[in-house]
Amino acid sequence: MKRILIAAVMLGLAGGAYAADFGDLGGVKAAGLKALAAAEGIVVPEVNKGYVAGNDAVVGTPSKPVEYITINGGEFPMGTDSGEKGFEDAKPIHEVSIKTFGMSKTAVTVEQYAECVIKGGCTDPATGAYCNWGKTGRQFHPVNCVDWNQAQAYAKFKGARLPSEAEFEYAATSGGKNQKYPWGNEEPTSELAVFHTNGTMPVCSKPKGNTAHGLCDMSGNVWQWMQDKYQDSYKGASVDGSAVEGAGSARVVRGGSFNIGGARYLRADGRNYYGPGGRRGSIGFRLVR
Repeated sequence: MKRILIAAVMLGLAGGAYAADFGDLGGVKAAGLKALAAAEGIVVPEVNKGYVAGNDAVVGTPSKPVEYITINGGEFPMGTDSGEKGFEDAKPIHEVSIKTFGMSKTAVTVEQYAECVIKGGCTDPATGAYCNWGKTGRQFHPVNCVDWNQAQAYAKFKGARLPSEAEFEYAATSGGKNQKYPWGNEEPTSELAVFHTNGTMPVCSKPKGNTAHGLCDMSGNVWQWMQDKYQDSYKGASVDGSAVEGAGSARVVRGGSFNIGGARYLRADGRNYYGPGGRRGSIGFRLVR
């Protein structure tokens, strides 16, 4: 019976189905379906590359490749001299020289991350109320509920890395322009960013909030893991745009998220941090190379 059920599922997928519920497989989870099929002598057609999440398998065309946008290098004043409360850790302003780099247009999506899981390069994200993994229709949402080490594993899988804080802030201000937000100085609205809401949205849902280079969701939707360790000021910070690897273990996150109520953390110079093992619904990541 088990063999028949697996074969039926595989035949359905080969026919172009986009979703299959594995709840009737006697406790067999979708993540183990491929291995079980192999043990039963069933060949999974290679054309059906997609992603497996929780008890749903979403299978179709291969995941959309990571699209990179070139950010030309330059110098910019990083940080703020604002007297506003909450920006003490973004001081002092210091000149930073950035080399040309490529940044992914979007945060890594569920679909893209799942390719790494299927191929054995990544582990499953956490699941839960605000986690996108395992939920139908979330393949184009940013993958969240992944910790810093999982983000690192995916970056390695793609031959890329996580951005430094300096690179992120430079890109979020369209190449170091004198502006508060990726789109300019206009205060955030629901047309510009995903914030003050109950969950993520598909990446690039707010194109009016893109940077001049076309980067999506540099403010809102999900916080994004940085390479840097968090320090409570920029005293002694590097001036070459490289990531800071100082004392402590907490890693920086940037950009704000869907559950941010105000504008503070949506600013390009806004900073926050979490322990590297944090797997939160509000945190995802993007790549640079």
